[in-house]
Amino acid sequence: MPRTPEENERIRQAAKDKIHHAAMTLFVKKGYHATSIDDVAKLAQISKGLLYNYYKGKEELLAAMVQIRIDEVKQVMEEATALLTPDDQLHHIVEGAINNVYRRPDVYRFYLNLQTQPEDDHILATYSAILNEESRKQFEVQCRMFKQQGVKEPRMKSLQFSAALQGAMLMMTTYPGDFPVKEIKEQILREYCNGT
Repeated sequence: MPRTPEENERIRQAAKDKIHHAAMTLFVKKGYHATSIDDVAKLAQISKGLLYNYYKGKEELLAAMVQIRIDEVKQVMEEATALLTPDDQLHHIVEGAINNVYRRPDVYRFYLNLQTQPEDDHILATYSAILNEESRKQFEVQCRMFKQQGVKEPRMKSLQFSAALQGAMLMMTTYPGDFPVKEIKEQILREYCNGT
């Protein structure tokens, strides 16, 4: 009996998930340039031909992974903006960001590293610019949230919020066993999600 279109899509998505997971593991461990498509296929336990069936090469794979990351962050921001109050919106952002880094610290480190690539690395700088532009858009959304809270300087408050949140996320990945995740999350929520 032939497979249904839904079954085919499920199989296709499962293969792509294996490819993305393997690529992320290798990009974190070896770096983008030192990782080959052959390495990714071997770690994903699929044939190189199947990998090429989904992606023409390593850069197209990286582009797909960056888009997935952007879509994940957009989803958190869309969910946040759908909430009624700016405090609830900011709370959702804090919870989403910290919980995501707690679950997948290597992924956060990879994208942070990607965002800070030298401009002379033309391949990685392209994706760095894409991620940084998305971060800029998120920052503007946060500014509107702080403006709705009625703070005097919403842009400055948003900068402080971003610095506190990004700093906490970075320290979580740097000191994974020693970082007081719950306490820092509660402190950020008290500081920024109370409308003052």
